[in-house]
Amino acid sequence: MGFSLLPKSTDFFALFNRQAQLAVQAASLFLKQTRTGSFDSASVMEMRDIEHQADEVAHELMDRLNKTFITPFDREDIHNLACALDDVIDMLYTISNRMKVYRIDTADDALTEFATIIEKSVRTLVVAVEGLKDPKMLQATKDACIEVNRLENVGDTMRDASLGRLFENATDPIHIVKWKEIYQFAEEVLDLCEDVVHIVESILVKQA
Repeated sequence: MGFSLLPKSTDFFALFNRQAQLAVQAASLFLKQTRTGSFDSASVMEMRDIEHQADEVAHELMDRLNKTFITPFDREDIHNLACALDDVIDMLYTISNRMKVYRIDTADDALTEFATIIEKSVRTLVVAVEGLKDPKMLQATKDACIEVNRLENVGDTMRDASLGRLFENATDPIHIVKWKEIYQFAEEVLDLCEDVVHIVESILVKQA
């Protein structure tokens, strides 16, 4: 078998797609947790398992990046995209675990609304990431990036409204501190999704 310097681009793309699909799993589980108000040990362990799988994929991407001479796009962009996708899943695990630590076991409409938008954003990320492999999906990829940006703006509005209601209605300082952090973390997930599409957009510009 001859040696080839041609990149196994599909390997990188398959790993990115795997990261994106794990993000969908995490977002779907988070939505389920918020709807039921169930952040028990078993549920959080399930989220942690997804987060560990995502870490393994990120490590494999970095290992492959170090061993591959020619890559499908800039090495820095591959590194940044892998890290950004991993960050989305890490934050979802952080919220899930924090809810358990805080002993919050009741459903919250505002958090469920956040989780619904987060799942939409993460599912849209899949389209953006998959589009990197196929030039025929250029417009769909761009549209996905625009949609993730729009959902991040929705998240900003939701955060402000949720915090406004919290400070207006809550009287227990500890309750306020807990939920203020949770709402801010939830909005940060949408910021991290936006970071992913910014990297995708940068790659598209460089490849044009």
